[in-house]
Amino acid sequence: MTVDLAADGIVEVTLPPNSVVRSPEARAAAAAVRMFADGRRLPLLLTVTGVLSVTDDARLTYTNSVAVSACALLGESPVDRVIAHFLLRAKPGSLPGQFFTSEAEARDWLREHHREP
Repeated sequence: MTVDLAADGIVEVTLPPNSVVRSPEARAAAAAVRMFADGRRLPLLLTVTGVLSVTDDARLTYTNSVAVSACALLGESPVDRVIAHFLLRAKPGSLPGQFFTSEAEARDWLREHHREP
């Protein structure tokens, strides 16, 4: 898993392909996002390409982040879409979230939906 802050202010989390994402990995990613946010709320690009599954505990960790203003989930396959929707269902309406197959479209959407309080 990688977590980076891009030059455009979007936090990028890439989940490891061919793996099951569990709570410890999710907590580590959430801690890194909070570090980058430094008290702010930032847009998040979460890449789920090739992930086998995400546990319920990991899903709750990702969706309970107070440092995220909007979340775009990026993937390629129908399985990626299912995983993205599983993540988005955890707390419906809690923050703007959408699945994309195009990184450029995901970034555009994040810029439109990012709202700093």
